[in-house]
Formats: sequence, structure tokens, C-alpha cells
Amino acid sequence: MTDPTRPTGGSELVWARPAPALRPLVDLYSGYRMPATAPGTHMGVPSGHLTFVLCLDGVVDVLRTPDPDRSSGSHRSMVGGLHDRPAVIGTGPAQTGLQLRLTWLGARVLLGTPASALAGDVVGLGDLLGRRAAILVERLAEAPTWTNRFALLDAALTRLAADARRPDPHPEVARAWDRLAGTGGTLRIEELAREIGWSRRHLAVRFRDEVGLSPKSAARVIRFERACDLLRGPRRPALADTAARCGYADQAHLARDFRELAGLTATEWLAERPDG
Repeated sequence: MTDPTRPTGGSELVWARPAPALRPLVDLYSGYRMPATAPGTHMGVPSGHLTFVLCLDGVVDVLRTPDPDRSSGSHRSMVGGLHDRPAVIGTGPAQTGLQLRLTWLGARVLLGTPASALAGDVVGLGDLLGRRAAILVERLAEAPTWTNRFALLDAALTRLAADARRPDPHPEVARAWDRLAGTGGTLRIEELAREIGWSRRHLAVRFRDEVGLSPKSAARVIRFERACDLLRGPRRPALADTAARCGYADQAHLARDFRELAGLTATEWLAERPDG
């Protein structure tokens, strides 16, 4: 889920990159502080990353998971798997925490499970890491600054990676993901299958077994995440320019993805994020 938090007036949002050795596993850290607001909901939209949230106070109240067959619930720490439908998050109470953009490889290495096991779901971190999850949240809550918290995350995740004793993913699947990500989700799947040396059907089966999405769906959410990042940036382009830069056929194509992936129009999605 891209940005399960909802920055509003008076909120705080701080970004940082993980230590270089961790970047294949975690793309970005963000620290956030949100004041209390009137009760409402927020759409957790699909992206090319799993969403890893650690609440220092408050909880993430998941009202509906992307997969309707999965259970909703409230979590102090959680991981949301890759998905191609929005989640519905309850808002209102004040909340402070950290959000990580976790890669599909990071799920396997840091959490000990392939990303496919988490697809469409939201899982409490304690179910994956046991007592280590609560200890990490407690240490982060005691840290005095965001810089200290990001350093603690670097250290904790480096230890998890060092302790990992998990089989590597199939190299063709890793290559396929890297090609999709490197092209911003614009590479045709037929061409991707030819490059990998597999049939399109075999690629789809092996890719979904590891990632939890088909190559076509993965390409779609990677492209959508890029569009969302541009629209949240400091120099927000017009929607038509965003569509062109991200490989959409036209603005209407981007608008359709917002309706289907986010459950909102682009204008409504932007209105949820007035501070960017």
C-alpha cells in the first residue's frame, strides 16, 4: 500500500534512504506524525512495494484488506503485501510511526517468507518476527529523533538480513522483476518472456509463486506507483504530463487506473494528501 498514512495540516513527514547494503531489500524509510482528525477512511493504494509500518503510538486500523477473503484488524506493527486493489484504512486518532517501502526480495530475506504469502493481505509483524517485532517498536519509541530511529532501523534490519538462511529466489524471476522495475512497468510481457527465455505462461506461474502478482499486474502497479510519486513530488506535473511520462496511453488511461487501483479519482487521491 502506498502511503497508508494521511498527512494533513500540522502533520510531520520525514524521509530517509536505508543504508546502501539494505537498499535491495528496503527502498525508503519515512517517519510520520499525524494529529487527531475527525473519523474517516483512507485508501491504501497499490504499489510496487510491500508496506511495512511500525506505530510508535496509535495503530493502523485496517477496515478492509485488498483481498476480501483476508481478515481486517488493527495493528501496531504490520506488513501489507503487494496487491492490485485498494485497502481501506480507518483514520481519526493521532498516530506516530515509521513506514518502510519493502521490496519483494526484502520480504523473503527479512521476514522469512516469499512476497506471495502476503499478497492482498495485511499481517501483524509479530506473526512473522515474533517478540523481535515488539522489541523493535519499543526501542524506536524511546529514540529521541528521527535520525536516531532511522539508524536503529538500519541496525535492526542489517541483523535480520545477516541471520537469514533462506533459499534464493529463482534468478529468472528476479531478472523479470528488475526489468519491469527498470522500465517503469512499461515493458510488454511478451517481450519480457522472450528475454527471460520462458513461455509467457511459465513466467506467469513462476513469477506469481514468488511475488504474488502476475507479471502484467506487477507492471501495472509499478507504473502506477511511479505516477503517484510524481504527483506527490515538490514539482507536481499536470495529469496529462504525468500520464505521458509514466507510459500511459493518455490521461484517460491514468484516470482509469486511479479508479480501479485506488478506488478514487486522481483529484480525490491528491485531496487526501494536501501536504504532498
